Amino acid sequence: MAAPRKENIKDMIMDATEKLLDSQSLDDISLAQIATEAGISKGTLYYHYKTKEDILLAIADRHLEEQLDDFLIWVDNKNKNTSLHRLMKYVIEYNVNGAGPRIHLIYNACLGNEDLREKILERYNKFQKLLKEKIEERADPQYADFLAWTALLVSDGLILQTGMKNPNIDFEDYVRHTDEILKALSEN
Repeated sequence: MAAPRKENIKDMIMDATEKLLDSQSLDDISLAQIATEAGISKGTLYYHYKTKEDILLAIADRHLEEQLDDFLIWVDNKNKNTSLHRLMKYVIEYNVNGAGPRIHLIYNACLGNEDLREKILERYNKFQKLLKEKIEERADPQYADFLAWTALLVSDGLILQTGMKNPNIDFEDYVRHTDEILKALSEN
């Protein structure tokens, strides 16, 4: 059997790290744990990533790239209803459903990982501009910037509430109400 390709090893390392992040903070995870979880030697891990922060940056890059790609596929699908209220619902649901790695990314960026912060802000701003363009195609352009930021800020707030396991907010009910309100507003 052939050895895994370099890209596959990097994916294995990122997948293993994400799995560990489901139950631990990055600070509590060792590179040895990551190597064990990925089924590789520590030497192989060190060959691809020197630090846990390097792995987190790779996870951030992969996650944000997937989000952008998935969004473009969804929003440009002519066979789907991608009206304004559906667009906003899609963004909020997608972001919150990917909350696991995002919480760690946001947390580490806020605590001083400057490279991660810059990467997240760069991608965040790029996504906001794209979202604004897609909203402008569906609604009054004067509200597009506000609505794009609103979708992202609501997503981040819901991610934090989900991460804190707040029993007082029903995520699905909140998204349903948001969808209904935006649908009613866009019909007026």
